[in-house]
Amino acid sequence: MAKRNFSFAILLFFFFFLFFFLFSFSLATNVSYDHRSLIIDGQRKLLLSASIHYPRSVPGMWPGLIKTAKEGGIDVIETYVFWNGHELSPGNYYFGGRYNLVKFVKIVQQAGMHLILRIGPFVAAEWNFGGVPVWLHYVPGTVFRTDNEPFKHHMQNFTTYIVNMMKREKFFASQGGPIILAQIENEYGDIERIYGDGGKPYAMWAAKMAVAQDIGVPWIMCQQYDAPDPVINTCNSFYCDQFTPNSPNKPKFWTENWPGWFKTFGSRDPHRPPEDVAFAVARFFQKGGSLNNYYMYHGGTNFGRTSGGPFITTSYDYDAPIDEYGIARLPKWGHLKQLHEAIKLCEHPMLHAFISNMDEENEKTVYFQNVSYHLPPWSVSILPDCKNVAFNTAKVGHQTSIMEMVPEYLQASMTSPDKESKAPKWGVYVEKAGIWGEADFVKNGFVDHINTTKDTTDYLWYTTSFYVNENEEILSNRNQATLVISSKGHALHAFVNQKLQGSASGNGLNSTFDFESPILLKAGKNEISLLSMTVGLQNAGPFYEWVGAGLTSVKVKGLKNGTVDLSSNAWTYKIGLEGEHLKIYQANGLNSVKWQSTSEPPKNQPLTWYKAVVDPPSGDEPVGLDMIEMGKGLAWLNGEEIGRYWPRRSSLHEECPSECNYRGKFMPNKCSTGCGEPTQRWYHVPRSWFKPSGNILVIFEEKGGDPTKIKFSRRRTTSVCAHVSEDYPSFDLESWPKYTASTKKNIATLHLKCPEGTLISTIKFASFGTPTGKCGSYSKGDCHDPKSIAMVEKVCLNKKGCDIALSKDNFNMGLCPGLMKKLDVEAVCS
Repeated sequence: MAKRNFSFAILLFFFFFLFFFLFSFSLATNVSYDHRSLIIDGQRKLLLSASIHYPRSVPGMWPGLIKTAKEGGIDVIETYVFWNGHELSPGNYYFGGRYNLVKFVKIVQQAGMHLILRIGPFVAAEWNFGGVPVWLHYVPGTVFRTDNEPFKHHMQNFTTYIVNMMKREKFFASQGGPIILAQIENEYGDIERIYGDGGKPYAMWAAKMAVAQDIGVPWIMCQQYDAPDPVINTCNSFYCDQFTPNSPNKPKFWTENWPGWFKTFGSRDPHRPPEDVAFAVARFFQKGGSLNNYYMYHGGTNFGRTSGGPFITTSYDYDAPIDEYGIARLPKWGHLKQLHEAIKLCEHPMLHAFISNMDEENEKTVYFQNVSYHLPPWSVSILPDCKNVAFNTAKVGHQTSIMEMVPEYLQASMTSPDKESKAPKWGVYVEKAGIWGEADFVKNGFVDHINTTKDTTDYLWYTTSFYVNENEEILSNRNQATLVISSKGHALHAFVNQKLQGSASGNGLNSTFDFESPILLKAGKNEISLLSMTVGLQNAGPFYEWVGAGLTSVKVKGLKNGTVDLSSNAWTYKIGLEGEHLKIYQANGLNSVKWQSTSEPPKNQPLTWYKAVVDPPSGDEPVGLDMIEMGKGLAWLNGEEIGRYWPRRSSLHEECPSECNYRGKFMPNKCSTGCGEPTQRWYHVPRSWFKPSGNILVIFEEKGGDPTKIKFSRRRTTSVCAHVSEDYPSFDLESWPKYTASTKKNIATLHLKCPEGTLISTIKFASFGTPTGKCGSYSKGDCHDPKSIAMVEKVCLNKKGCDIALSKDNFNMGLCPGLMKKLDVEAVCS
């Protein structure tokens, strides 16, 4: 009997195993490709992908970001894997918090979306050191990204580690998971030749190593013109319609379509018009493209010291369809959503058409199948049925949102000792200018900043001293000596005898700089203390890991015996700040120093730590820390790294354009705003970092500011605008078959909608006719229907949203015969 039961158990186990195997196999997705497209389970796919980098937001934001992307017509989420965020030292891995890659992929999978995993592991991405760990630079004999054994060893180890992690979780499509493509290396083809004999062998090795991982889905290499079969080479650019893969058997993929651009501290704010982004995408699909990835769709935030460049801002907003705070950027998000709907209508039908007008200045009439179509300059019309225009890239029919940062002064926490006062009390701790504690070392001449700190901190003290004779003329007359410094970068604060003399820095175009300032000296010994700073490490370029920083020359001019060159002096060095070393920004390090408590903290005082216990701002909108009245430094909330702040103003050398012309090829300096204004004023503080009370805000200010002017600001939509013209496509793309089957003439319609929890409370502007201007500054034209506002108020007031058709029931359609009439509306949401 026991033997029979045992046999039955074996049989049952066999059938269970067989069922599990067949069930798992049935979940597996077959991903292949041919010259036309990716083929998923036998079906050709036109894929729309969105770059969302998991460490540039927080886990609490991930579901919302992915949901907003999906609602925008996105099928695929793309992310890099950030090596230096994961392998903190050789073999020491971290996958917690913002670096929880598995959790991120699971959220994508739960949303029913695909994923492209760009393992790299070099990523560039305006990320510190291009994503490669700094420790690898100091492994003996290592040269990055060439036929170099130490580099290849560590690169293969990390790639294999990530692949095995994804396999364990069954994340590859071949296992039933969401990952349909993986990438090795990144934009290497542009610099391969510069690496000489080591370039091509390294690229071929990387491709072979990747394919050998046996992940069951294709590999890609972007900007890799010699990518070997079966690896697909792909395009990164503002425009990729003219791109051709290196084999007739490979599909045309666009891995980085840049819908905006990044910022550097001191630069203007770049914007790419939604009309041009849509034009580029439509042209790409018109010319045989089958996968478009927006880099970035949500840029997010370079929290802590993760930004690269150098000089990349803490914000990585990128003018992306979803802004840094996780809010859909309108009209860009909405215009692209409508584009995606039109493209998807072309995925399966045998007959569809894209009609384009490449002229940058002139409108054109195009004849197609004996029907005339009017096209604005620099635009593409999409005809999913070869007859009706579903979408034109130049006609933005989606509403625009006016976003504001609504300020709130910091409020003392109800758990703090000063809870009866609205304004918080501040704890103040001042760093010594120069060597704190024991010196790290003394050396004649200068050391490289990065090789010394190994990027454990932004800061390195260079200190020396020299003597001034009591008979020196500068001590008795009005003439002053001059301190002259040259540096490889990135920034510097100069102190003489513990007093700040001035600051200098490079910029995003040139890290090197010179400093020259008059200084007051005294008879006898004078101490020179120079705080050298990095602002993110180099993140790309050939041999980028060898780019250094720090001082190259220090001289004092104007003395009786001429210039004194201190460059070869004995210099004493100290790595980092005392407050950093003691971690006084974390709960377990706060009491390591004696804070001075005051309700009136010192202003414009350099090298000062400030601490306040505050309540979170009201409401549930995203939060930014307003640092307009501060100088430069670092900020934390409850031990979480907000990042570098620096409200450095952009140059007024060239004026920003009053209007942005979408027509013609885009470059980052084409449509800039913010001339003469701080490149970054607000710094994202995720809501999930706040506690109900007792939040500890810590600021380290390098050169001086006014902490009492620091504010939390809530990001919210205050107004929405919409524009529609008589010649706009009038089809509801989501109900396309119903509309195209109908013989009834469709009417162009304006749509308005306020954010969740708000209603349309006021109509600020409404005009049917020939209004001019843009959202926030509309004006009536010579042709105006006087009942416009009354009509819009009747339909829209006190509602979440409304639709207004350009019909004779609503407006005087016979107004101004011969003119193309339009409707512009601005409404307040509250």
